[in-house]
Amino acid sequence: MGNSDSDLLKESFEATHFQLSGHGKRNAGVLKEAFDQVEDTMPSDHYGQGEVIEAFQLKMAKLLGKEAAVFFPSGTMAQQIGLRIWCDEKKLKKVAYHPLSHLEIHEEDGLKELHHIHSVLLAEKNRVIEFEDIIALKEEVACILLELPQREIGGQLPTYETLLNISNWCREKGVKLHLDGARLFEVLPHYKKSAAEVTALFDSVYISLYKGIGGIAGAILAGSRDFAEQSKVWKRRHGGDLISLYPYLVSADYYLGKRFDKMEKYFQDARELAKQFNACEEVSTLPLVPVSNMFHVHFKQPKEQIASLLAEVQKESGIGFTSYLQEATKESCYFEISIGDLYHVIPKEKIDSAFLLLNQRTRL
Repeated sequence: MGNSDSDLLKESFEATHFQLSGHGKRNAGVLKEAFDQVEDTMPSDHYGQGEVIEAFQLKMAKLLGKEAAVFFPSGTMAQQIGLRIWCDEKKLKKVAYHPLSHLEIHEEDGLKELHHIHSVLLAEKNRVIEFEDIIALKEEVACILLELPQREIGGQLPTYETLLNISNWCREKGVKLHLDGARLFEVLPHYKKSAAEVTALFDSVYISLYKGIGGIAGAILAGSRDFAEQSKVWKRRHGGDLISLYPYLVSADYYLGKRFDKMEKYFQDARELAKQFNACEEVSTLPLVPVSNMFHVHFKQPKEQIASLLAEVQKESGIGFTSYLQEATKESCYFEISIGDLYHVIPKEKIDSAFLLLNQRTRL
């Protein structure tokens, strides 16, 4: 039996010399590079305590403008715990968020099964939450979660004015506001705000340490000191206090230092690349003009047809567009791009040549 078009797409991508998306392969070299900067005598953390973890948590709290921050081995754990704290405080086990929130579609109902918290879904699936959705809430909730950017719909964002209005409404009504800021640093260039300015609108915030930053794994949950202390208790209950977490901490700290100031560059590169895609026949990006370093690329042709086409383009050009495609409808498909370090090193003439080839093939 021959390989499917999807298999050929993945194989062609892995054989390319350059890739448009990301920082590079997630192999042992990522950890080795980070540890090159560390003395062999550096002591490990121990069940959530020690200089290496405490110093990093303090650094992140200052960056986010919050009283305290706590390191978690996963964002899934961190966010469920954050919402649990707010629900317990309110004595109301209901939270509101977007229908395509990570908690709703990627966590096997962990919030509901582990914490017995029920979700109230806001807005339609294909758009961001607007202020009108908040004031139209029919049910009382303990907390509202906003994801910036909204990954499942291409990294779209509400306006900053919308965030201000939602924040003010929540404080007026006594509803906690939590930020799913997995990719918060990546949207700061669009808002032209600091991390602390954005997070000041929220009672609590989660940050991923491996997405745009490119660390090994891990997350930060930040808020008031009382909130942080409660989250430590819940982290222990979830089994999140491993005997040592320093490989994650060292890599997160190193790559934060290496990439935080590059977010503006990634943002501008994403806009430049989106123009290339939008100039091709039967191809468009969502959003049309990216508001972060990520966006979705949509094709108005069936998945298997585009998989075969892209495999050929990747093989001939040596440029990796994607290793996968998602079906949008029977007659359309898409993939996601997140700009990182790799894009900047690709010779511009090679990118232009690859897009010329892509445009020729999509016209046929």
